[in-house]
Amino acid sequence: MGLPPGRGRSKCAYAFRAVLPCLLLTALESAPAAAQSLTPDLFNPTRGGFAAPDTLPTRRTAGVRQAPSDAIPQAPDPNDDPRKKSDAPATTRVGQMPTYGLPAANGASSSGYDSLNRKRQQPKLYPGQPKPKRAAGPGSPVPSATPALSPLGAPRIAPPPSETAHKTPVPPAMAGNVPGQPLRRRLKADDDAFGAVGDYAGSFLIKGGLELSTGYDSNPARLQKPVGSPVYVVAPDLLVMSDWERHALVADLRGSFSGYTNNMPATIDGLASPSPVEINRPDFTGHVDGRFDVDRDLKLTSQLRLRLATDNPGSPNVQAGLQKYPVYATYGGTFGVDQTFNRFQVAAGATVDRTAYTDSKLTDGSIFSNDDRDFNQYGGVGRFSYELKPGLKPFVEIQGDNRVHDQAADRNGYLRDSNGGYAKVGSSFEFSRILTGEVSVGYSARNYVDPRLSQLAGFLTSGSLIWNASGLTTVKFNTDTQIAETTIPGSSGVLVHTYAAEVDHDFRRWLTAIGKFTYGTYDYQGQNRNDKTYSLEGNLIYKLNRNVWIKGTLRHDILDSNQPGSSSQGTVAMVGVRLQN
Repeated sequence: MGLPPGRGRSKCAYAFRAVLPCLLLTALESAPAAAQSLTPDLFNPTRGGFAAPDTLPTRRTAGVRQAPSDAIPQAPDPNDDPRKKSDAPATTRVGQMPTYGLPAANGASSSGYDSLNRKRQQPKLYPGQPKPKRAAGPGSPVPSATPALSPLGAPRIAPPPSETAHKTPVPPAMAGNVPGQPLRRRLKADDDAFGAVGDYAGSFLIKGGLELSTGYDSNPARLQKPVGSPVYVVAPDLLVMSDWERHALVADLRGSFSGYTNNMPATIDGLASPSPVEINRPDFTGHVDGRFDVDRDLKLTSQLRLRLATDNPGSPNVQAGLQKYPVYATYGGTFGVDQTFNRFQVAAGATVDRTAYTDSKLTDGSIFSNDDRDFNQYGGVGRFSYELKPGLKPFVEIQGDNRVHDQAADRNGYLRDSNGGYAKVGSSFEFSRILTGEVSVGYSARNYVDPRLSQLAGFLTSGSLIWNASGLTTVKFNTDTQIAETTIPGSSGVLVHTYAAEVDHDFRRWLTAIGKFTYGTYDYQGQNRNDKTYSLEGNLIYKLNRNVWIKGTLRHDILDSNQPGSSSQGTVAMVGVRLQN
């Protein structure tokens, strides 16, 4: 029985598949057996290491034109510039590894080295930024390796204007950065290019000066009928300051002597003159301040002071018929403590002062004692302040004292011993160094032992302001209130208010003009006498160098009194030289 055609063909195929392996084994049996040889291709991890490039399944198709070396796809070189132009035909991106970002050295033509010598792009600058300087040439100093950093830590391209605005340039010699100069301690900036330098004696800085002036005063005795005289003034000064890390000691001594070549008349209209015949006047003000730092918050303070002067010309305290002015001296000291509690500060001190007068010499040769004007003053002062914020520190100050005279009764039989004091409130401030100072207002009162002398009381003002209007102009304002003793019968004392304004302007660093205006009131309580003083002064200073100045002064003084025959006027013109170191 025959098989169907389709099934017979399948059986023939099965038989052929079984016979074929047998024939292959028979052929290999006659050949010698050999092991596989070790070649570098066995350790090649690249694709196609065990097969010929032409037989790779990932080879490019026949329709793509390729070079023999491009048979195996390679990753693109990241250093190649994709912008380069080539005459070769464009290749396909199929089978290539994609790249991201910009290749290395991209944009070198604007900042780095460019071998093609193309024009560089100019950097964009923000408003106000200075243009970058050219690279330093041979011989220039090597710049610092560490660039300046901004507050955020990033390199700063240019310093902000706040670092150089309104600041005095420091000379290289003072800053200590002159090439080849040894390292030295940085000196403090000197605001006055023609100021005294001073000398160091150990840890103390000493500055001294001497002014010699001469001129003419149209009414030196401040008489109602002016009598003029040439005048000369000798004015020395000395300033000593310690330069210690802790503690401090400062001595400020200033004096003057005004001499007149002409004498005043001994009598006027047949009566004794209210002015001395010899009107030479000394004047000295000096104080020594010390501070001992116990710790950061506790300090011990002290002051020794001396005031040497005479009564002012035209004052009713000047005796008639004097040969020369009697000189008085006020000397004493303050010893206190200064304690700080965070922002709260307490300062307290005890004061001791003595005022003593020399005897008066009359024109007839007799001597008149002034012991009844001598007295001692004992008191204390306390100040409480709180720093609201940097530059603003309000305070409250209270003072009390007791005055005891050497003689219970004065020359007119009045008991001048008294006690009194004052209380005032104010604030010290410092606004960007443009406006600095201290201003306070308060009330003062003094009671006397003699019931015939009324209470001396009044409103008081005290302050000192400095306004730096510009780099060339400075405005100063001062006010002060004092309670002075008097010898006028029935008057308990003198309440003195003084107001002064000053404007300094530098036309050049070596040429300075100073204008001053002073206004004062003298209230003799109990006698209804009120004196007003006006003074207008102008100075021109020519600074040759740090050691020699030339000074010219013109001043006009007015004394206006409600008492008949007590008003006066006078004009002073002087020129002189100042020697300092």
